[in-house]
Amino acid sequence: MSDSLFKSIVERRRSVRVFDNNAPFDDSVVSKALSLAVLSANSSNMQLWEFYQVKTQSVHEALNKACMGQSAAKTANQLVVFVTRQDKWKERVKWNLANLHKQFEGKTLTKKDERALAYYQKLMPLVYRNDFFGLNTLIRSIIVFFMGFNKPFLRIRNHGDQRVMCHKSCALAAQTFMLSMASDGYDTCPMEGFDSDLVKKILKLPPAAEINMIIACGVGKPEGIYSDRIRVPNEDVIFAV
Repeated sequence: MSDSLFKSIVERRRSVRVFDNNAPFDDSVVSKALSLAVLSANSSNMQLWEFYQVKTQSVHEALNKACMGQSAAKTANQLVVFVTRQDKWKERVKWNLANLHKQFEGKTLTKKDERALAYYQKLMPLVYRNDFFGLNTLIRSIIVFFMGFNKPFLRIRNHGDQRVMCHKSCALAAQTFMLSMASDGYDTCPMEGFDSDLVKKILKLPPAAEINMIIACGVGKPEGIYSDRIRVPNEDVIFAV
């Protein structure tokens, strides 16, 4: 891809808040964009995310209410809900280990291979495991304090640190999705204004699941862009050190 093509895709992506319900809309483009979103960078390849492409009108209408009637949700040709699933970490550990064992089958393991296995067998449980009494959080905090006292160390201590990690990965996938939609000529609007408990109820998600964002998709109307794009000057946010 040329620099000018990628630049045009990034520049095309805007948060469009009014969509044209009467315009032709190909929902297979959404499916394709989601298949690209799963290729996004994510923490330790744990892929603790789920993406819900809302095709059922009754679900769309319910989510519109959960989004408090925002014009983007109300007029969207389709909605996609990005969800974090921190509670699936054990499944993802097993999945990654199974794939590593397939790669290493019939091979004499190198030190690098052994480190890769230990990464999922030992480090991931240490990073993600929680318990009702908070013992694992205490253990992580002690380890971080002593191991990181005089050298760099991964400072994942508590449930909040784990949540941030999961939401960062999910947001990367959401950005890939929006850029893919833009590359096919469609518009999107990422939304954070919603009742997360209600969204989880509508999608029948377990308590441990969390809503990262809801993205409205479709053919945007000119009035859906509320203002010119403005950004803080580069010199205020980009630094060479």
